[in-house]
Amino acid sequence: MVGQSVRGELEDRLVDLGKFIQDQRRRTHLSIRRLADLSGISNPYLSQIERGLRKPSADILQQIAKALQISAESLYVRAGILDPDQDVVVSVVDAVHRDPYLSPEQKQTLLRVYESLRAQAAAVGSAAGPSGA
Repeated sequence: MVGQSVRGELEDRLVDLGKFIQDQRRRTHLSIRRLADLSGISNPYLSQIERGLRKPSADILQQIAKALQISAESLYVRAGILDPDQDVVVSVVDAVHRDPYLSPEQKQTLLRVYESLRAQAAAVGSAAGPSGA
């Protein structure tokens, strides 16, 4: 009974992971073939991942995340590789890259604004002198 329960949880997790990857692929307007090319994996293997039939390795998830311009950690959590409750310090840049609801263009715009604000703050800080006062 316990083995079947664990197997069911794993299958549910893989289906969730596959749907998430598919949603991200569609959000970025990539065909399955194009995402397979960008991530360096075969089209049939990616299709099986999206349908929840295969459990991809951390390396494969990292390649997919890079091609989708999202954080690998978001895929690791969905795949059960990382604990979602684990305290992880995330930079603003990482958080923007992790957001599954933003398009690549939106992410780039946010990051440009963020870098601009940081540059302004650094300029103001250096003008105030070494103590920052």
